[in-house]
Amino acid sequence: MEDEKTEFWEANFIEKKEMWGFEPAKSAIIARDFFVEKSLKNILVPGFGYGRNAQVFREAGIEVTGIEISKTAIEMARNHYGTETTIHYGSVTDMPFDNKQYDGIFCYSLIHLLDQAEREKLIADCYNQLVENGYMIFIAISKKAPTYGKGELISKDRYEIFEGVKMFFYDQESIEAEFKNAGLFEVTEVEENFPFYFIKCQKNSGKL
Repeated sequence: MEDEKTEFWEANFIEKKEMWGFEPAKSAIIARDFFVEKSLKNILVPGFGYGRNAQVFREAGIEVTGIEISKTAIEMARNHYGTETTIHYGSVTDMPFDNKQYDGIFCYSLIHLLDQAEREKLIADCYNQLVENGYMIFIAISKKAPTYGKGELISKDRYEIFEGVKMFFYDQESIEAEFKNAGLFEVTEVEENFPFYFIKCQKNSGKL
């Protein structure tokens, strides 16, 4: 299973770079401003990709550590942004990769690609790597997306859109169910290439 995931993302990253370029997502800019406002010094970025979103945090003086399953993406990040950033190679389903605790976590357009058990583990792993009162932000696809209900139904609100890509589509109810014990305090909507939810949590007491 892990080898299949790795092969899929390796095959798709050059195409993704050409589609997205090196401009950061709107959500990354909003998250950066929030993290700067809260004086965060270091963050973890699960699903680092080739670094287009991480760069806005680095430019704001925030230390970034990444996790990325694609060696191709890591190589792109190194070539374009340099080698200063620590990027752990592997799947977010294998977290944690270090015993460090972070002021913040930014996870963009990743969680909805996981199944329920993997989503629950990711949320718990991220929460446990936050310092007390630290913040984590997840960007997750909404049921308002035009792809919702398309493809093969796998389980409730989860579809295989095309071969290798399975998506869980969130609504307010499922966000509350999955994040309520992880310090959920605000959910807003943000429009990118798809409609997303911008989910904010704050750690307030020990482990999830």
